[in-house]
Amino acid sequence: MQYKISFKNDYSEGAHPYVLEVLSQTNQQQQAGYGHDQISQHARSLIRSAIQREESSVFFVAGGTQANLLVISHLLRSYQSVIAVDSAHIHVHETGAIESAGHKINLVRHVDGKLNVTAIQELLNSHQDNHMVMPKMVYVSHCTELGTIYRKSELRDISQFCRSNGLLLFLDGARLGCALTADGNDLSLSDIADYCDVFYIGATKNGGLLGEAIVFPDPDLSTGFDFHLKQKGALLAKGRLLGAQFYALLETGLFFDLARHANGMAARLSQAFRDCGYAFAFPPVSNQIFPILPFDLIERLQEKYDFYRWQSVDDNRAVVRLVCSWATTKESVDRFIDDLTHQTPHRNIDSI
Repeated sequence: MQYKISFKNDYSEGAHPYVLEVLSQTNQQQQAGYGHDQISQHARSLIRSAIQREESSVFFVAGGTQANLLVISHLLRSYQSVIAVDSAHIHVHETGAIESAGHKINLVRHVDGKLNVTAIQELLNSHQDNHMVMPKMVYVSHCTELGTIYRKSELRDISQFCRSNGLLLFLDGARLGCALTADGNDLSLSDIADYCDVFYIGATKNGGLLGEAIVFPDPDLSTGFDFHLKQKGALLAKGRLLGAQFYALLETGLFFDLARHANGMAARLSQAFRDCGYAFAFPPVSNQIFPILPFDLIERLQEKYDFYRWQSVDDNRAVVRLVCSWATTKESVDRFIDDLTHQTPHRNIDSI
């Protein structure tokens, strides 16, 4: 059977070989359960060192939706809500997980996938009494669902606004590696810890088999979170399996190397689309890109490659999403570029 080359997501492959090597090397070592093993402790130390917060609390969970549900349901009271953009993962792609925990998501319109202080203030202005939910948390993703990233000044402004208005700031870091290695990024992990009340570092989409590391820079906010993990079925007896992966990814900087590779492959694709005269729905800066293509070209390319048709632009064109991963090869990218180039009438493209 001949398989299509996939640009659908950044978790089609299993795990980086070094992650598997560390899992194999530690496989028969007897270790404590529920994340109290030595290798998980080492992984936590690496994270605390990277964010320059030795007192921070770090918890490993299996996936991003689980992390979002756990954090939000832990920190919010029943009548409190979370503010997010209308493209946010918690709104679009989590099957009502947050609502199932009893919390409303207050939506505001995104600007290139991002949230800003003006939108938060307008939302607060419309919630002034106890006949409405109380907005208490702001949720952002870095990278966003549209592949864009926050600049330091943007995240700092949101953070300062949240602290002035008694709001918690939660950063979804499922693709944090790609955000921190993207062109134009000026944020560090320690900046994230300074600006956010809670965030997580994603391994599932950056070389791990699975796993997200939830970080509370202020450990007081994590009081009782271990009970919450157990009650919600998120505390693994073999927690070592998560910790070992973060140790493998972080001890030598592999985490960032893999993210740079994913971004680099996407940048190569982006340049090819530009060279062929195609525009983008959102600025391409990370491993997710959103070019605008004619329907007939999309259909021809999808005969050999998997990617999402995101949304229609008009009767003839649609936005598509292509995603590169830590394992995307230059050969796969160059094959796509070759097909794209040969199927594009040079300098005869209608631009928007």
